[in-house]
Amino acid sequence: MRTGVALSDPGRVLATPLEVVPTAELTGYLARLFEREDVREVVVGMPRTLAGEVGPQARRVLDTLAVLRREFPEVRFVEWDERLTTRIAAAGVRTKKKGKRVRVDHLAAAGMLQEYLARRGAL
Repeated sequence: MRTGVALSDPGRVLATPLEVVPTAELTGYLARLFEREDVREVVVGMPRTLAGEVGPQARRVLDTLAVLRREFPEVRFVEWDERLTTRIAAAGVRTKKKGKRVRVDHLAAAGMLQEYLARRGAL
């Protein structure tokens, strides 16, 4: 499993895609990122089914989220509905390069973060 990572600007207006990280390496990656950046809040995509239910993929995310919350208690983790974000991100991107699938998870993460930032600013 892989995780797309995006970061917002200091003013929390614009989301920028960073990279795709193997989920097994996510805790170490985030520790290094948190050392470099002033991160207080992390938006975590919750891959619910189209019916809005928690399926096997969402359960894996919840397990990872429990570990992250224990590891980084000073950071607020916000669950966010990520249904269809990868498909939307892939719509404008060539998803194959020389026979290899190109990951767009970081683009999906940026789209999801941008939506979160927009909705948060509107409230």
